[in-house]
Amino acid sequence: MPAQPPADERRKRRLALVGGSLGNLVEWYDWFVYASFAIYFADSFFPGDNPTTQLMNTAGIFAVGFLMRPVGGWILGRAADRHGRKSALTLTVTMMSVAALLIAVAPTYGQAGYFGALVLLLARLLQGMSIGGEYAASATYLTEASARNRRGLGSSFQYVSMTCGQLLGLGILITLQHTLTTAQLESWGWRLPFVLGALFAVIVFWLRRRLQETDAFKEESASAEAGGEAHDDSTRGTLKALWQYRRQAGLVMALTLGGTVAYYTYTTYLTKYLVGSAGMEKTTATLVSFTALTLFAVLQPFAGMLSDRIGRRPLLITFAVGCTVGTYPIMTALGSASSYWSALGLSLLALVIVTGYTSINAAVKAELFPTRVRALGVALPYAIANALFGGTAEYVALWFKNSGHETMFFWYVSGCALISLVTYVLMPDTRNAALSRAEAEADDEGDDMDGGKGGGKGDQGRSAAAPAEAAH
Repeated sequence: MPAQPPADERRKRRLALVGGSLGNLVEWYDWFVYASFAIYFADSFFPGDNPTTQLMNTAGIFAVGFLMRPVGGWILGRAADRHGRKSALTLTVTMMSVAALLIAVAPTYGQAGYFGALVLLLARLLQGMSIGGEYAASATYLTEASARNRRGLGSSFQYVSMTCGQLLGLGILITLQHTLTTAQLESWGWRLPFVLGALFAVIVFWLRRRLQETDAFKEESASAEAGGEAHDDSTRGTLKALWQYRRQAGLVMALTLGGTVAYYTYTTYLTKYLVGSAGMEKTTATLVSFTALTLFAVLQPFAGMLSDRIGRRPLLITFAVGCTVGTYPIMTALGSASSYWSALGLSLLALVIVTGYTSINAAVKAELFPTRVRALGVALPYAIANALFGGTAEYVALWFKNSGHETMFFWYVSGCALISLVTYVLMPDTRNAALSRAEAEADDEGDDMDGGKGGGKGDQGRSAAAPAEAAH
């Protein structure tokens, strides 16, 4: 049985988990609240008589925000690898606060023509840049700050906080739906959540300033300052360094493809699908999403703990198989759901399947790279995959619907999951990867104690993740 860490070490890890998660919550609240309130402000910026066309325009701007995610992933991932995870996390929340405030004060089409849509676009570009760095910085921070045998659990809180951010937005939406009239919501009520988002971000800025840097990054920095690196430290966090791990970067893109399309299908697009295709009232569809996402958030830590016991690949493969064969029947049934309970049951079924990806993908990606390029390695390929597939999922769904071939979108989601399934089957399991020299040295000591037997944890970790102490 492994020795228990000191009480102060456990306390530090808990504080890191809470601090990283709360900041991530507010970041993703600001990101998702745009999609949650789009049904109320779409006609404020885009005139016309076709509601689907108006939603397509707002969904297009939502997708454009994803185009900046690779830029943000590159810039902020580099900053996280060179200057620390803490500094990158502080910068991302500052950018998100400014973007939320811009949306809150954007003029409507009636006030300034398409200038309001331009402000909306600029704000989404800034949000995209911020969230592109936030995902990698928080994924890296939560994984590195967790005990080695609890990294699946620790990283699962990224999607707990992401989902709670979306739930906060939906909760505010439900509250406003019951306190304001539809006319008031469409006139000015939709601005309130963006004002709140800017205020929340200011609070999180103060919180993140108090976070401690991870031991893995401090170890890397100390070694570089002492001149003990086997590689050129000037390349740390650069594209040149990432190119040495291009195979791992390709894995991140492939394993993200199916997960990101499925996640955005059953979260941001779900409410619009229930309203536009199933014919549900907006309030009922919102309540379905809120309840399903609440239970979805609760599932994440349990799945993360399971991956710490049985490995990452079994959960990923289960997700991909379920999504490949289950998307068409689930979405078809949701399209004809006539009650709250039937829609909730189907939504939960879909989100249970998606949990196999969301609960552990942050840990898997972080475990694929060494410390000196970990944040950038997670950020850039993940952001590219999201820009191409996750951010466009809602727009693709609405395009198929508008062209009269809505069911083709279901096959599109299944196809993306199938590609990821092949990746999961072929890739190594990263559970035992060493993320620091201290962990690698512990593996070496364990191998020596085993008398040189093959198949030790150290060998699996080094081959899976190419840790920082190993030459590429």
